[in-house]
Amino acid sequence: MATKEPNLNYLITNEIDELWGLTVTTVGHQRIQENEIYPPKNHPLGYYFNVNKGRVLNEYQLLYITDGNGVFTYGNSKQSCFITEGKMFFLMPGVWHTYKPIENSGWNEYWIGFKGEIIEKIVSEGFFLNRAPVFNLGLNERIIDLYLKAIEIANEERAGFQQALSGIVMHILGLMYYRDKTGDFEDQDLIKKINKAKVIMRESVYKIITPEDIAKLLNISYSGFRRAFKEFTGTSPSKYMVELKMNEAKLLLSSSTHSVKEIAFLLNFDNPEYFHVFFKKRTGFTPVKYRSNVEIK
Repeated sequence: MATKEPNLNYLITNEIDELWGLTVTTVGHQRIQENEIYPPKNHPLGYYFNVNKGRVLNEYQLLYITDGNGVFTYGNSKQSCFITEGKMFFLMPGVWHTYKPIENSGWNEYWIGFKGEIIEKIVSEGFFLNRAPVFNLGLNERIIDLYLKAIEIANEERAGFQQALSGIVMHILGLMYYRDKTGDFEDQDLIKKINKAKVIMRESVYKIITPEDIAKLLNISYSGFRRAFKEFTGTSPSKYMVELKMNEAKLLLSSSTHSVKEIAFLLNFDNPEYFHVFFKKRTGFTPVKYRSNVEIK
């Protein structure tokens, strides 16, 4: 699904939303370029902070880094953790913290902020306490998709969007807890490379990149990469990338005003005619027919 960089959402809630037990206050994604001033001055006063002074929030936040390196410092003792790609840090209300990418690095960050009696109960029962608030999840496409879906829902702000967002928060929390508990099984170098490849593919769906290019980025031979990828995912890298493009094409057809020709161009198909044939072969519908069926439903 398409996202602009940065994509920032700061949300309002009403009394009915709060009765649900969990509300989302902010969700977003931004890429911080190397040597860029951090944080960028595009956040409301309650969220913008001086990295040297830090801040204290009145809500929970989950921040996920998918590229780059940085430092996260928290608590009265100002304990610091080195942040690398694939790490998530869990900010809690009332706890002082600061974080930033290291010099000459930059990073890619996703975040979601939330509050409510549901998360208060989870924390009060001892989950996520008595440990450092940094979780080494590795690069995980499912988690990125959850953030992107949350951004999409927040952008639309349709009726019931807060309830949908609360479900995404619980999904991310559950995956974070699960992967933290089973981390020993996910720390193999090859699995990490496959997860990295899936993230690169997901975030490059609008770019021109080949499986061979990805293998080079991961410093692995293409034959070894293809074999390992198919073993762990059940499909080849090229077919996986095709499915990502198909999903993105369906999303654009159902939720955007782009013409079929524009969608073909955005997804880097050779030409609109090929996109037409390709889409019909995969779905049984032409792009125009697929769009009209979605609109009817």
